[in-house]
Amino acid sequence: MSPSVAAPTFFLAVAVILVVCRVVCMIAVRLGQPPVVGEMIAGVLLGPSLLGLVAPAVQTFLFPDGIRALLYVGGQIGLVIYMFGAGYEFSVRSIRGSVKSVAAVSAAGTVVPLVLGVGVAVLGTSWADIGKDGVSLVTSAAFVGVALAITAFPMLARIITERGLGGTRFGSLALACGALDDVLAWILLAVVLGMHADSAGPVAIAVGGGLLFALLLVLVGRRLLAKAMGSDRLTTDHKMLITALTLFAAAWFTDIIGLYAVFGAFCVGIAFPRVPAAEAVLAKLMPLGQIVFLPLFFTYSGLNTRFALLADPNLLLFALVCVVVAVIGKLGACWGAARLVGEPQPIALRVGVLINARGLMQLIALNVGLAAGIVSPALFTVLVLVALVTTIMTAPVLSWLDRRDARKGTTEVLLMVEPVPVTGKS
Repeated sequence: MSPSVAAPTFFLAVAVILVVCRVVCMIAVRLGQPPVVGEMIAGVLLGPSLLGLVAPAVQTFLFPDGIRALLYVGGQIGLVIYMFGAGYEFSVRSIRGSVKSVAAVSAAGTVVPLVLGVGVAVLGTSWADIGKDGVSLVTSAAFVGVALAITAFPMLARIITERGLGGTRFGSLALACGALDDVLAWILLAVVLGMHADSAGPVAIAVGGGLLFALLLVLVGRRLLAKAMGSDRLTTDHKMLITALTLFAAAWFTDIIGLYAVFGAFCVGIAFPRVPAAEAVLAKLMPLGQIVFLPLFFTYSGLNTRFALLADPNLLLFALVCVVVAVIGKLGACWGAARLVGEPQPIALRVGVLINARGLMQLIALNVGLAAGIVSPALFTVLVLVALVTTIMTAPVLSWLDRRDARKGTTEVLLMVEPVPVTGKS
């Protein structure tokens, strides 16, 4: 497809994506779900799971192969901006005074689902066709384990912000644990990619490059950004340009070392100064990324999701087992770890519910695995289902817990924390 043909086709596809996403998001919000859930569902509806089934000619017309690369790049821009906002949401103060709880919950929330995911993948391979030619069982199982160990930190930030939970004990713990879990998950994903390449090189590059990036960001980048944001001689447009340059340079570097663009964007968000000028930059930048570009990522993921494959009883059973294992491994392990370090039952349970959501981060990892040739269409579909179920269940379970504790008169225990503000919007 030539550029002159691809451009108008791409513009039409984007218009359709934005309309469908807004409509589905409105419905999701009315049902008590965060907007990101609506965007995830909209992406699946526009793919072969629905539109491709009922109107395959329409789907081919709207999303021909020639524009899928454009949707991917547009979606990456949305992810970079979104993860920048997620990093900005995260406050290092949320870890202080809770190191023991954060370490225990994060360790349990990473190791237990990782081990269970590897186990279920090994057992399921014999009766569900989830493997891909040329990919070893060890690599495939390890990828499933990493996928189940991921937490949707951006969604946690959004839920905590929208519900005003930033000053609660469980909100602070969930944010800190979710951020740490995602860092660990990206490192583990780099290890899996190295296993697939049958080389330790990618792991060494990812770890070494990541440490170098973090060092430069802390020692140099943070100071330069603070100086730029605090300058009276620079306009908001100039500060936004500096932010965009820093953001995309960081995304480029972390992408080429194997940690992927979202990791760099997240780190820049953490290092970004918390000053009024920075808030003004985010107010201009975030809506563009979230409203226009991020839905392209969900649609690109949806175009690779084929729920019709679940008509196979064996694959459907494997998908259901993966959902159960994901919930037990994440919610159960985080709840248990929080209780072991002395957190009250209401706080421990809510931390487990929040960290159990995979959402956007699991979709990102799945697309990385798909691009690397590790994930088969069947496994991709199964893990998308896990991401949807664990994400959709979060809001209603939290609401049910709130109503239950209100009846018992135990809600005051949830406020046992020094207020840690969650600023901005993710």
